[in-house]
Amino acid sequence: MREGHSSFDLSGKTAVVTGASRGLGQYLGRALARAGADLIVTARQADDCAEFVSEVEGLGRRVEALSLDVRDQASIESFAKAATAAAPRIDVLVNNAGCNVRKPSIEISWDDWNLVLDTNLRGMFFVSQAVAKQSMIPNGYGRIVNIGSYTTVAGFAGLAPYCASRGGVRQMTMALADDWGIHGITVNCLSPGWFKTAQNKVLYENEEWVEYLCDRIPLKRPGQPHDLDGAVVFLASDASEYVTGQNLLVDGGISTGATRALPKKEG
Repeated sequence: MREGHSSFDLSGKTAVVTGASRGLGQYLGRALARAGADLIVTARQADDCAEFVSEVEGLGRRVEALSLDVRDQASIESFAKAATAAAPRIDVLVNNAGCNVRKPSIEISWDDWNLVLDTNLRGMFFVSQAVAKQSMIPNGYGRIVNIGSYTTVAGFAGLAPYCASRGGVRQMTMALADDWGIHGITVNCLSPGWFKTAQNKVLYENEEWVEYLCDRIPLKRPGQPHDLDGAVVFLASDASEYVTGQNLLVDGGISTGATRALPKKEG
């Protein structure tokens, strides 16, 4: 580390954030840009990132939006080539693109299962492979941050494919950390707890459910966008250079299991 240089400073580094057209992808990209990183952001249609691109440029960072469908092998290959052409090197990859299907397990179809697993697990693996091959391994440096969730360590009714995919992300993270550590690449999983996103916003319209949720979280509130800033910058920066293969839960403590909903008072 250079003298007087913070190990959390991402100046001069380029970070790729997938699934950046909305929600968590933009929260995470914003935090990296504020820490000094230039960005390459992706969505299935690059134009969907236009407003976010303007915001990042307003922070004084270079940013480019690329199209990427993580379920399509040809799209991943094209993205990797375009990304390495757009930046001299890719230092950070945040694998955020994901989806969910909420149904009772007895109603899950073959296509439902494939949609979630192909997006959340297979796509994440092959994007990581492409970026590692094109840039990180040749440069002997990389920070890969796989976005998981509280479901990396817990299961919920109605979320069988999603829970399976996020549990797989946790295991895959450890395998890739073991594979690629020799190349100077760290691979970690960042697992948010209950944050309001486009995928789950309907739940937050139920005040009784939100009250129940907050009763179960030791810090007594759902996550806010800024709660992820420090964690993603840490895992993307040189501050975490000896941290790899780990699952960092940012969940207000709900995974401790120590807090349960209080009984409703009568009367």
